[in-house]
Amino acid sequence: MSESWDYKKAGLDLAKYEQTIAGLQQHLLRTQDRTRVLPPPFQPRKGGKGVGGFASLFDLDPDGWLFSRKYKHPVLVNCTDGVGSKLKIASEMKKYDTVGIDLVAMSANDLICTGGEPLVFLDYIAMPADDPPMTEQLVKGIADGCVEAECSLVGGETAILPDFYQPGDFDMAGFCTGVVERNCIIDGRRIEPGDAVIGLVSSGIHSNGYSLVRKIVFEAAALKVNDYVSELGASVGEALLAPTTLYVKPIRHVLAHYPVKKKGVIHGLANITGGGLPDNISRILPPDRRVFVNRGSWPVPPVFTWLQKLGNVADEEMFRVFNMGVGFAVICSPTFAHSIIAQLARDGIDAWPIGEVRNGEPGVEF
Repeated sequence: MSESWDYKKAGLDLAKYEQTIAGLQQHLLRTQDRTRVLPPPFQPRKGGKGVGGFASLFDLDPDGWLFSRKYKHPVLVNCTDGVGSKLKIASEMKKYDTVGIDLVAMSANDLICTGGEPLVFLDYIAMPADDPPMTEQLVKGIADGCVEAECSLVGGETAILPDFYQPGDFDMAGFCTGVVERNCIIDGRRIEPGDAVIGLVSSGIHSNGYSLVRKIVFEAAALKVNDYVSELGASVGEALLAPTTLYVKPIRHVLAHYPVKKKGVIHGLANITGGGLPDNISRILPPDRRVFVNRGSWPVPPVFTWLQKLGNVADEEMFRVFNMGVGFAVICSPTFAHSIIAQLARDGIDAWPIGEVRNGEPGVEF
């Protein structure tokens, strides 16, 4: 008689999968404004997944929430991203409660560059075998990020792929949708000579450049995640897992104080991710506008000087791969630069005037 097969023998335990999904509902609920996120029509059956329906529903009631926010011509903004090989460090540390914050930040920080407001977030998590405690920690981090970004975690997908991922591997992707008033979209068109460039502090490496980080730290220097680094005041793993800063609240507070359609103070916003200041600021520059950055105008966090020394990395390469301590940039009318910096400080975000816009070929020059 031939061998009998079932799903569990193929690598997926459906009972454990149900356990995983049931443990996630609490984290979704704490991100949701129940007047905007509609509940499924039926309660799950006993022993069911704990999440009903095939898709999430978000109410754009024009007689309620949407008009109360004064949207007259709303435009949807959509972003997607992942965390990348930073997840390898989380796996080695067996610390899974912060990379979800990175996941939210990677999309939400991009979304607000349009002047938009995040509304909903969904995640995709893939791993080789069900691990309910690990999955709950991952989703807890995502929910923490959504609470900070003031958007609702409305659902997601957990994929168990035993033949695709090796034990200890996992991957995450995030999807964020927001809204912006059409005549308030920030796209860089208003950037003009004389504008000030403000740099907002990063928490460290954020979630870009980790292929180079891992080569330097774990291969060239042969360090381990638990090795203590005196100049960082932390272990290697702790320093490299510092979650990405979410800039949603402070930037939205600035935009509320200086409405685009009324004052025209904010001319451009850039999330500083892979490619550093040169590539990301260049993305929003109109023709004949060039940004000049003063390299000594902000403090570079110790993690970057440590990495540069450890890997003998050239200055130009450091600034093209990493954010170097500036995780977000605001380009604005120079008259209001210092008041914007003061407002960001009230939100707990250090910021500095780091450069200016001049006539020239689009790009960034140090």
